[in-house]
Formats: sequence, C-alpha cells, structure tokens
Amino acid sequence: MATRLLIWKADGSVLVHADGGSYKPLNWMTPPCTVVEGATEWTVTSKKTGDQLKISIEEVFHDSSHELGIDPGLQKDGVEAHLQELLAADTAPLGKGWSLVRREYPTAIGPVDLMCRDSDGKHVAVEIKRRGEIDGVEQLTRYLELLNRDPLLAPVDGVFAAQAIKPQARVLAEDRGIRCVVLDYDDLRGAIDESQPRLF
Repeated sequence: MATRLLIWKADGSVLVHADGGSYKPLNWMTPPCTVVEGATEWTVTSKKTGDQLKISIEEVFHDSSHELGIDPGLQKDGVEAHLQELLAADTAPLGKGWSLVRREYPTAIGPVDLMCRDSDGKHVAVEIKRRGEIDGVEQLTRYLELLNRDPLLAPVDGVFAAQAIKPQARVLAEDRGIRCVVLDYDDLRGAIDESQPRLF
C-alpha cells in the first residue's frame, strides 16, 4: 500500500499515479472500460479485452469531481512550426548574410524545413527540431543525398537546428559534415519586429 493519485477521466480511462515518475502513470486502463466502485476496491474492466485492473483502497485523503467541459485544444509555444517561422523571417541565427529561398522546400521524400542560400550563394538545407536527436540527423542526411543529385542545386550543405541537441546527434551530424546550430527561442522571438508586415 502507498499514497496514490487515482484519476478516472470522462472518456472512461483510469490512471494510477505516484508522486514521482514524471507524467507516466504506474498503471492504467484505456477506454472503453467499466469501473465498479466498492468501499475498499475499484475494479476496472476493459470492454475490448476483458483485462482487469483491481485497485485496493485503504484510506481516502481527498475525493473530488470536476467537469472540464469541451476541450478547446492546446496551443504550444515554441514548437517546430514557430521556430521555422521565426528563422524564415530572420535567417541571421543560421549564418551571416544568409537569405531564404523557401519554407517547406519540396522533395520526393518530404519537405525540407528551410532552403536557404549562404553568403556565397550556396544552397543550404535546414532541418529544424525542438529537440535534436539522431532521427533528425538521419532525416536531414536523406534530404541532402537527394538534393545533391540535382545539378541545379548541388552542392547543398546541411544545418541541423534545434533548441537542444543531444551529444550523440551532434557527433553524427558533424561526422556527416552537417553543421549544428542551437536555437534560443526567446532570442528568436525578440528579434522579430511584430509591427512590420511580413510575407508569412
């Protein structure tokens, strides 16, 4: 027995949380399920599989119910789309004298976040992530292999830009000749004069 937070959501899901372990529950049952509340036990049964989660209750410290209403959706600040928008408006954090060619530059395997030209006029493909991990480096590598087959673009360099870049991702990127740029979202946001009209 231990002190736990039990959550029974309107969608029918039940979650058992400890005070540690971040956002992950210790145990849970996804909807659709039924809950039978007893004085000393909850029995949660999955309608799809018949699996059961039995929660023994020795003491209740607090019991409350709250109607949350219709979910209007969540708007996150500093997501990849925001970073892309800010860098498209001002490419200076990527390199001095750079210019934007296009956002969401199309390729046969998906769009490159930003296609830019550096101060020498050379094309640079920029992949933007909130957290820079190995998967993002692999993604940019595939784009570069494809783009460098186009004689009108080649040679195309790569930049991996993120708010935080994991050490393994940095090592892999630099080994492949991809430059890493760590972005400061607050600085990027402060660099844009919102009173001025913009193309995007």
